[in-house]
Amino acid sequence: MTTAAPTRPPAPASDRSRTTVDWRLRFAFLSLVWGFSFLLIKVGTEAYAPFQVTFGRLLFGTLVLAAAMAVKRERLPRGARTWGHLTVAAFFLNALPFSLFAYAELTIPSTLAGICNATSPLWGMALSLVALSEDRPTRVRVAGLGLGFLGVLTVLGAWQGFSGLDASGTAMALLASLSYPIGWIYVRRTLAGTTVSHLSLTGAQLLLATGQLALVTPLFTTLPSSFPVWPLLAVIALGALGTGVAMLVQYGLVSEVGPTTAQMVTYFIPVIATAAGVALLGESLAWSTPVGAAIVLAGAALTQAGPRR
Repeated sequence: MTTAAPTRPPAPASDRSRTTVDWRLRFAFLSLVWGFSFLLIKVGTEAYAPFQVTFGRLLFGTLVLAAAMAVKRERLPRGARTWGHLTVAAFFLNALPFSLFAYAELTIPSTLAGICNATSPLWGMALSLVALSEDRPTRVRVAGLGLGFLGVLTVLGAWQGFSGLDASGTAMALLASLSYPIGWIYVRRTLAGTTVSHLSLTGAQLLLATGQLALVTPLFTTLPSSFPVWPLLAVIALGALGTGVAMLVQYGLVSEVGPTTAQMVTYFIPVIATAAGVALLGESLAWSTPVGAAIVLAGAALTQAGPRR
């Protein structure tokens, strides 16, 4: 559920003074919302198909951003080029990873999905070394990359031959985590210099992702015959809070405290996802899961160390 925040200069002092909620509280809220997203996906897929869960998530998230744009009198971006790039971004940052996580949680616990999500900074560092000339490898960052993937092997129980794990579900969760940095590298290469507001870009991006799911969902699912309350509420919360409100909070944090601090939320998500899955869904937890998760987070932190241009 986490997405790297694009670099943006700090907000002016006058803007920060109008903020009514301390950034630490908003940081904690964002960690909780994204951490619980994996539990909400699991509950939603108990009654609805994965594509339906993803479509509902995007739809309610788009409605929240549309309301925010209306309040701030923001307009959607213009230009075919911008919309073309946003279509690609919507696929890699929303439609694809959200769908993959929903399908993955049909066969793997929400705790494992949350930990797989924490590998996103590792994939991002590996890809940026190839795709972004300004990201130069250092010994610390390369060591963090190796340590992080060692943690992944620990979580998956490599010494046991990955027994007890659903290979396809785990692979989909890891591919979902890989999709985020692919999307952000594309955004950095194509939309980094745009003068359009982030709210406008994000609203258009979610709108496009909703359109993509609106085309795909009827082809692979049928309309549900019933709408159980708890799964429906889970999908609504996943979209309105876990996508719409969360994105607004995230960009507010980036403006106030910078992208580096805002991205630290990534390291709290698997902890909350694991606690929620075990406490509320009764999912089992082997010793290798928290140990491997700690190694993954340590490696991810190292990959972000050092100055970046």
